[in-house]
Amino acid sequence: MHVHLVDGTYELFRHYFALPSHRTDDGSEVGAIRGVLGSVLSLIEGGATHVAVATDHVIESFRNDLWDGYKDSSGIEAEILEQFHPLEDALRSMGVTVWGMVEYEADDALGAAAVMVAADDRVERVFICTPDKDLGQCVGGKIVQLDRRNGIVLDSVGIVEKFGVGPESIADYLALVGDQADGFSGLPGWGAKSAGAVLARYVHIEGIPLDSNEWDVKVRGAARLAATLADNLELALLFRCIATIETRAPVVASVDELEWVGPTPGFLDLARSIDAPGLSERAERLARRSANDSS
Repeated sequence: MHVHLVDGTYELFRHYFALPSHRTDDGSEVGAIRGVLGSVLSLIEGGATHVAVATDHVIESFRNDLWDGYKDSSGIEAEILEQFHPLEDALRSMGVTVWGMVEYEADDALGAAAVMVAADDRVERVFICTPDKDLGQCVGGKIVQLDRRNGIVLDSVGIVEKFGVGPESIADYLALVGDQADGFSGLPGWGAKSAGAVLARYVHIEGIPLDSNEWDVKVRGAARLAATLADNLELALLFRCIATIETRAPVVASVDELEWVGPTPGFLDLARSIDAPGLSERAERLARRSANDSS
């Protein structure tokens, strides 16, 4: 059994910027919603049987209490925000499990679900469907990261090849280099190359000697980097906390709850309401195929 866990917030933004606007007769913007529904159906058409989508029901999370500059909903186009909740309703109508996160983030739900389903002996592989670098820390064993847009699958070896560090060091890596999308800067002077080289040797921030003379890895500007870390150690540890996926986020208790068996009876009306009746036809066709495969 393969399980596909989809980053719905990423998909919503991606389709918003990739597809033309589409407004219904009542003026509602639904272009991105139509795109995400079609994308999830494409996943199922490709053979996915157990699917869930994690979304940010609101942008803000517990991390905003940890760091004032953490990402929030300010500056996000109203046309995107107004599609957040209708997307969740549409996916559920299509028969897909949805986790709308409030205290936690969609990334946390993806990580928590990946850990949960990977523990099931029936599961052979778990695909976390997002290019978000934060989720690299969850990769390992059965769990891989899938960038559907570019057709790239990253296992733990792939994470090392991409970042220079293993999954266990991704949160430390982000703490040092920062994550502009999430709103924290990292430490001055620390870049991808230096963080990768140092963490490849010391794994975690606490393992990095604060005196560069004790480093047994050669990095340009080592003295300056070590001094910066010494002066900002607490900040670096805070950034790591912010960058760490919270795998205790509430999801489901069993992988069986993720099996897609078809749309709900109301999906045809919903598809018509967003001027996309073809989505209902595709979903019904897939449901019939699924029923035939299981009989």
